[in-house]
Amino acid sequence: MLNRKSYSNRMALIFFALLAACATPTLAPTPAPTATPALSALEKIIQAAKKEGALNIIAAPRDWCGYGALIENFKTLYGLKINELDPEAGSLEQRDAIKTNKSPDVIDVRHSFGPVAQQEGLLQTYKVSTWDSIPADQKDTAGFWYGNYYGVMIFQINTDIVKNPPQDWNDLLKPEYKAHIALAGDPRTSHQAMSSVFAAGLATGATPENAGQAGLDFFAKLKQAGNLVPIAGQAATLASGGTPIVLRWDYLAAMERVALKDNPRIALVVPKSGALAGMYVSAISAYAPHPNAAKLWLEYLYSDEGQLALLKGFCRPIRFNDLLQNKKIPTDALAPVNAIFPTLDHQASQRDSIVKNWEKIIGINVR
Repeated sequence: MLNRKSYSNRMALIFFALLAACATPTLAPTPAPTATPALSALEKIIQAAKKEGALNIIAAPRDWCGYGALIENFKTLYGLKINELDPEAGSLEQRDAIKTNKSPDVIDVRHSFGPVAQQEGLLQTYKVSTWDSIPADQKDTAGFWYGNYYGVMIFQINTDIVKNPPQDWNDLLKPEYKAHIALAGDPRTSHQAMSSVFAAGLATGATPENAGQAGLDFFAKLKQAGNLVPIAGQAATLASGGTPIVLRWDYLAAMERVALKDNPRIALVVPKSGALAGMYVSAISAYAPHPNAAKLWLEYLYSDEGQLALLKGFCRPIRFNDLLQNKKIPTDALAPVNAIFPTLDHQASQRDSIVKNWEKIIGINVR
């Protein structure tokens, strides 16, 4: 028989055992769910572009401004099919392609065609992630179009014939260059030739508002000196000696030098004064079949990699100064030039002046 003390101890043990059995068990803490990282704007475009699966580009010859490498690198990066529409299309043909076929996703046109296409409702807005590094006067503020690359007007010289290359516009008046100098076309129909006259006017100290007339006066002196020939300068006439000095955009001259393979030897001289820039702009069609692929293409073109690929193809990227400031321009690349970018109003007014007065002042047809 249990005594009172033993009974009390036994009952206490039973009570605590029952209490332990009824207690709520302690559970291990449940880990918080892992949050899915939010996609960046670019990552969303990449995903959407891959769903579209293709990109339609136009006027992008593979031997122009490094486009061959750009196209292949883009395909490798994103796995999209690129349809290369009419590589030789000019600015007018690209605008018409949007109007009639609505087929290209992006266009690559001369500066003046960007605003025209915008006014006609043919473009849509998009600002690339490197937008702030594109100079303000070389883009539409809303993002309908923006400069992609540009050239500078230079002297393209056959140095097998011209042993003492001219260094500035006034040098072209020297007697040693008699029957040596050619425009790349007729200034009344060729934008490149008209730009040469414009640049010559700027070199005299004229303002952009008066450079057309000043350029005509300069070319009248060239004609009077017997230095200007009525032949449109091109690679063949440069090589043959028919036009040993041609006034040319630097990227075209550089491409021709490569094509001629140093036969003859070609010098490219940026004149000391009157450095004029001619710009091409990129834009997305309002009817783009692959709008996200188009955005992705522009993101690539305006990235450091894309802009440096343009530079390697002899075209000056629109972000040249930004890349130079950040020490990303290779030492063997084109040297920086403090060039003048004429406004559209200046281009239009001076073109009209040159076209109207060329026959009266110069009186030759360049063929």
